[in-house]
Amino acid sequence: MSNAQSQSDMMTLTFPDGNQREYSVGTTGMDVAESISKSLAKASVAIEVDGELRDLMRPIEGNAAISIVKRDDEDGLELIRHDAAHILAEAVQELFPGTQVTIGPVIENGFYYDFARDEPFSTEDLEKIEKKMHDIVDANENFVREVWNRDDAIKHFKSIGEHYKAELIADLPKDETITIYRQGEWLDLCRGPHMVNTKQIGHAFKLMKVAGAYWRGNSDNAMLTRIYGTAWRTEKELEEYLTMLEEAEKRDHRKLGKELELFHFQEEAQGSVFWHPKGYTIYNQLENYIRRRIYDDGYVEVKTPQLMDRKFWEASGHWGKFRENMFVVPDVVPNTDEDGPVFKEEPKDFMALKPMNCPAHVQIFKQSIKSYRDLPIRMAEMGCCHRNEAHGALHGLMRVRQMVQDDAHIFCREDQIRDEVKRFIALFNNVYKDFGFEDIKIFLATRPDVRAGADEVWDRAEKAMADALDDLGIAFEYAEGEGAFYGPKYEFHLKDAIGRSWQCGTCQLDFVLPERLDASYIGEDGNKHRPVMIHRAVFGTFERFIGILIESTGGKMPMWLAPTQCVVAPITSDAEGYAQKIYETLKEKGLRADIDLRNEKINFKIREHSLQKVPKIFVVGKREEEAGTVAIRTLGGKDQEILSLDEAITKIVDMAKPPF
Repeated sequence: MSNAQSQSDMMTLTFPDGNQREYSVGTTGMDVAESISKSLAKASVAIEVDGELRDLMRPIEGNAAISIVKRDDEDGLELIRHDAAHILAEAVQELFPGTQVTIGPVIENGFYYDFARDEPFSTEDLEKIEKKMHDIVDANENFVREVWNRDDAIKHFKSIGEHYKAELIADLPKDETITIYRQGEWLDLCRGPHMVNTKQIGHAFKLMKVAGAYWRGNSDNAMLTRIYGTAWRTEKELEEYLTMLEEAEKRDHRKLGKELELFHFQEEAQGSVFWHPKGYTIYNQLENYIRRRIYDDGYVEVKTPQLMDRKFWEASGHWGKFRENMFVVPDVVPNTDEDGPVFKEEPKDFMALKPMNCPAHVQIFKQSIKSYRDLPIRMAEMGCCHRNEAHGALHGLMRVRQMVQDDAHIFCREDQIRDEVKRFIALFNNVYKDFGFEDIKIFLATRPDVRAGADEVWDRAEKAMADALDDLGIAFEYAEGEGAFYGPKYEFHLKDAIGRSWQCGTCQLDFVLPERLDASYIGEDGNKHRPVMIHRAVFGTFERFIGILIESTGGKMPMWLAPTQCVVAPITSDAEGYAQKIYETLKEKGLRADIDLRNEKINFKIREHSLQKVPKIFVVGKREEEAGTVAIRTLGGKDQEILSLDEAITKIVDMAKPPF
């Protein structure tokens, strides 16, 4: 073999640390892992080749940047769930011959698979299927990738009655490589990749529930049965997740909202909240709090119309992109007949309930000439918005059709972006710290493929937002391509008391809307310039934030937010006068207090008010009246604290003060 020939048989692989090694062309990821160490090979489940995740046993064709993926990595967890979906499908077909498999993707925290079967699966079937899955894992079958001819693949799946799979293959692009993965005798259509064998999946999985699902999500198609599962790296992770789900079920804001008499929903106003007095107290306290915060931070507050002409939404671009989610009202007087108003023809003019506040804020900005010296202008609104969310997407306070945002738009010069986003991050962090949320992760979402604005503007905008975080010493990650159409944005992800992640608040740069709606200011050079708009919200919507608060606290609101902060409960009727005096004093001090004069035993009263999550209960009897004291019961505590009446009132007034 000549030197030239030997060189052509070699390739250079570049590792994440920049080191390079020579390998023979066709070397597999497993070969690479074994060449480094046996322990790495044992821990490896896949390889990334030039950014593409691949099977460890697949040959590498030439020079590439590579990274070995271990089971403990995030990509490793994704593969565990992917492979678990495959063993679910195999288990189902072994136990229930004649069942067709369709699709089975990875989802957050797990996976699902949709099956076509004359008799839908029941929850009773899950235990049997799960046991079979464990058997398949223990069988330690290798995952083997095969490339098939398209026509042969279609013919094969049709021959075994797998018509859904045949349809999927037929609909794939003509240049798509058809790959089939085997695990033992069982096979499935799949792009891959997979781990080396079924044993690497482990046993930290559980089937969760069954549900109905239409083929390809179309209600005109056949109804399938979907089986959901969860899978983790270790039994400990699985147990922690199941415990979290159990705790989350107890804390469900819809359940607690009813039990604590905070709010309700009903069919006649789908997606809109009926706030009860206690719930609206929380709402108002939040609004008062955030209003104090933003006033202190240099915002002005405005109020804009609910109903605006479609021309504003066409000009802003929302009509073209968001029309199906808008509630519209014909801007014409209907004809009438015996049955009432009717439209003889389709109305040509429409008004729309605002789905967001930004176009209206631009109208206020434009009402007078602005100078560069006037900027920034921080314009806030507790704005009520309406969005026609799909019925199936509605979810208590978390997804509604009528919402109120603690919305604001900052109109600034481009050279002010960095300082303004720093200012907002400081505000955001201070607010969330006041609510006990300190585990917050920030993502900087960058330009999407389809976007407005020149690349050099995006470059400056993304740099300004990254520099602001660097200046503050805040670690962040990039969410490549996840930015808004009109500019980059921050995504804030917080963890609640039971470890769940929520995306709250927003901060988005916008170079497009000021152009579309012709907003301008006079620059130092005497010419017109476009301001930059920063769309930002701290809570996001009051509805969703209250839902998150309820679930994170389990309904035990901090003292300053609690609908009822203190209940005075006399032990016997002869202490009612003393109880009434304490109650009136608490009310005079501005506390949200109540008094319980029911003819019930004191333990019953304490239990009732504890279930209502009242933070403090003042228990008083004749002995307390004679001594001028109160016995304080704290929610969640077993003991009571005896204080003089003056000390008790001073203490509770101090505890009830808002954090700002």
